[in-house]
Amino acid sequence: MSDAPKTGQNAAWNYHPDLPLQDPSIFKWPPNPRFLASWLGRNWLTMSERMMMLVLAIILWLFAYPSLETTETFAFGWVLQIWIVNLLLITVVAGGLHWYFYTRKTQGNRLKFDRRPQAKNNMLWNFSDQVKDNMFWSLGSGVFQLTAFQSLTMWLMANGYIPTITFTSNPVWFILALMLLPIWSAFHFYWVHRLLHVPFLYKRVHSLHHRNVNIGPWSGFAMHPVEHFIYLTTFCVHWVVASHPIHLIFHVIYQGPGAAMTHTGYEDLLIKDKRRLALGTFYHQLHHRYYECNYGNQEMPWDRWFGTFHDGSQEATATTRDRKKSMHG
Repeated sequence: MSDAPKTGQNAAWNYHPDLPLQDPSIFKWPPNPRFLASWLGRNWLTMSERMMMLVLAIILWLFAYPSLETTETFAFGWVLQIWIVNLLLITVVAGGLHWYFYTRKTQGNRLKFDRRPQAKNNMLWNFSDQVKDNMFWSLGSGVFQLTAFQSLTMWLMANGYIPTITFTSNPVWFILALMLLPIWSAFHFYWVHRLLHVPFLYKRVHSLHHRNVNIGPWSGFAMHPVEHFIYLTTFCVHWVVASHPIHLIFHVIYQGPGAAMTHTGYEDLLIKDKRRLALGTFYHQLHHRYYECNYGNQEMPWDRWFGTFHDGSQEATATTRDRKKSMHG
């Protein structure tokens, strides 16, 4: 981003990437082998966010979560074990990111999209505090429902009610399924997100999440209980498509703690002034400010195909505001 004086759209942000936003989706025609190879290498052949989640998923499967043999019969003990692990996961990731960026302010405002601090002493929020409000919903309804979906799916796997695989039985699909899960998540998220923006559901459910115009790590998983349920139906794919508990745990991390990572309010984590880890995207930051745009994420082309893409320009802001007026009166 240029250091020139901020005017127009530039003045609305502390930082934004080069505008207008380009199209980084892998779904292009004709296919671009070089771009696909770059995407593969960036996401799966380096210590990326996804590789870190995969390593964590393997560690948690081996040492933290109950085995499939244990989950064959429903029991309070192993369900509680999953709940405790999930509670710690969300707390460590969201709490750690909040401490790093907002309490310790290690990075200052470098690569921070919104120049404002998190809200305090405001009756809009439970406890009159944005962070405490977000923690309440994330650690309450969020962790509870995350645990419920995971526990049920592991019980179904353990009893053979849904298809399962191992790396030995099908190594190709085992690896391919890991690569496809984020794409499935993006597909599912776009369509359930559009559903949540139907005025009836938006006013009664999704508006709770959208109080977070200026987002932070605790905002990502802070939702109304109905929205948590709709959002977490993404796990139902494991009920019909063969997978392994490692796939499920990777998916859990992607949907739960991963939401904290994508809602940091910063584009990247800087270490010694070098970008070391991609976090939030300006694409989704635009959605939180302007609401009726960028319902999905950048990997899927739905917003571009259905005319809801905001590229960061003033023209796109005007179009989005017109759409919002027509939808919500």
